Amino acid sequence: MSISPFIAAHDNNPDWRTALNHCLEQLTRAAKADAGAAPVAEYTLGWCYLTDPFADAAEAILAELRQHLPGVSWVGTVGIGIAASGVEYIDEPAIALMLAPMPRPSFRLFSGRQPLPMTPEAGAFNAHTALVHADGTTPDLQELLPELAERTATGYLFGGLSSARTHTLQIADAVLTGGLSGVAFGEEVGLLSRVTQGCQPMGPARQVTRAEDNNVLTLDGQPALACALQDLGLANDLAVEEMAEALSSTLVGLCRSSDDQASTPARFGPDTLVRHIIGLDPRARVLAIGDEVETGAQLTFCRRNPKAALEDVRRIATEIRDELETSKQRAAGAIYVSCVGRGGPHFGTPDAELSAIRDVLGELPLVGFFANGEIARDRLYGYTGVLSVFTMAA
Repeated sequence: MSISPFIAAHDNNPDWRTALNHCLEQLTRAAKADAGAAPVAEYTLGWCYLTDPFADAAEAILAELRQHLPGVSWVGTVGIGIAASGVEYIDEPAIALMLAPMPRPSFRLFSGRQPLPMTPEAGAFNAHTALVHADGTTPDLQELLPELAERTATGYLFGGLSSARTHTLQIADAVLTGGLSGVAFGEEVGLLSRVTQGCQPMGPARQVTRAEDNNVLTLDGQPALACALQDLGLANDLAVEEMAEALSSTLVGLCRSSDDQASTPARFGPDTLVRHIIGLDPRARVLAIGDEVETGAQLTFCRRNPKAALEDVRRIATEIRDELETSKQRAAGAIYVSCVGRGGPHFGTPDAELSAIRDVLGELPLVGFFANGEIARDRLYGYTGVLSVFTMAA
C-alpha cells in the first residue's frame, strides 16, 4: 500500500479557539501547497495533542474538529509539553494536529470502550502495530502493556503516558480518562521506530545476584550499595548523608536480557529501562529501586547526560533516514514521544531534540508530546524518546 504525505499544524495562541482555527488554516494551506498531498476531505486519521492549559476545552476542541473534518477519526492526549516539527511547547497553551490519508481498513481505534480483540478474527482487521496513550495511574499498567502487545502481530507498541499539571485525558474518537487508548495499524502501514536513551552508564554492567521485589541486595555477589559507591568513585565509608546526596542524582539501567548490549560501552541499548534509586539501607548495604528487579538481570549505574542524549537523538534519526534510503522509501509523517524530563531547559537550548530530528529527516510532518513514561514494544521506559516514522513509496 502506498500512502500520500501527512500534513501537520501547530499553534500556541492562548485562546484555544484561535489556536485551533490557525491550525485548521495551516492544514488547508498544506494540503493545497503539496502536490503529492491529498485534498483535506480525503484524510481519515487525525492526531490531536494538547498542552494541559487546554485540557478543560478538550471536549469543545474535539467537537470543532469533527465539525470541520467530519470524515476524520481522532486520537491524542494531553501533555505538559507537546511537539511539532522543529519545535516544542512546554508549559504554555498549544495545540498540534496531524492528518493522514490512510485507507480506513488499515487502522482501528481502540480504548476500554472498544478494545482490540484477543485473537485475530477471520476477515476482520488484524493489528500489526499500535500507538498507545495511557494514564499512568492505571492499575497493573506494567502487565497491561504486554497483554495489549500480544493483540498485535508484531508485539510492537509505541507511545507514552499522558502528562499534566492538572488532569490527564486521552482522545480516541471521544475524550477519555484512565486506562489505555490509541490506534492500531494493519501490516500494510509501514513504520520505522527507534528508542533513544537519555542516560549514560557510569560503570560496568553488573549482574543482579540477589533481589527481593524492588530491593537489590547483591550485585556480582557483592553488597549492592558497595558496588554503587565503587562505580561512582566514592569511598565505602562515606557518611550516610553524603551517600544519599550522591545517589539522589544517580539512576540505574536495567536489562532483562544479556543480548541487549550497547554497541559502545558509553551507551545503553534500546531495551535498557532506566529507573530511580528510591532508598538505601547503609547497614544491610541494600538499594531500593523504583521497579521490581529480577535476580539475573543486568544493572548499570547511570546519570542523565544531555550531550550524549542529544547525540543519540541524531543517531536514531540517522538510522531511520538510512533505512528509508536503503528501502527506497520516504517518510510520510512521524510521532515523537519524549520524557517530560527531557523537555524545556534540559538540553540547554529550546527545541533541541526536535531541531535535531528535523536537521536529519528534514521538514517532516511530525507531532508528539512529552510523557510521564514512554512506551516501546511492550515496555514502559523513562528518560527516553521514541521516534516512529510512517513510510511511503519514494
